[in-house]
Amino acid sequence: MTMSEILDDEGWFSEEAATFGDRLAGAREAERLTQAELARRVGVKLKTLRGWEEDLNEPRANKLQMLSGILNVSLRWMLTGEGTGVEAPTEAPDDAPDIRDLLLEMRDIKSQMARSSEQLARLEKRLRKRLEGTVA
Repeated sequence: MTMSEILDDEGWFSEEAATFGDRLAGAREAERLTQAELARRVGVKLKTLRGWEEDLNEPRANKLQMLSGILNVSLRWMLTGEGTGVEAPTEAPDDAPDIRDLLLEMRDIKSQMARSSEQLARLEKRLRKRLEGTVA
């Protein structure tokens, strides 16, 4: 998919152009809430909300329904990008595509870092178990 397809006004938050996490973050930002504020209102830890926005985890049905209500978007939009949701951002000056390219690249790197961090934690846990086995 090309950048122009991703940024097309009609498909900005569509299932093909955006993930659940993208739609969640977009709706949160449209409501001018921080991650911490939304996490508190939903009754979850900040780490949990970040996991949802980074597509590392998905909320349970009851939390999904709460998010939909708090963010004033339909449940269907949260899941698929169809229905009542957040409008696509208005076009900025000529440098907007460059800025969006950078933001998308930064999002990808952030997701990669989160996955790598989790992988590192699992490896460290395995190593500790092995070391404990040799000491005992």
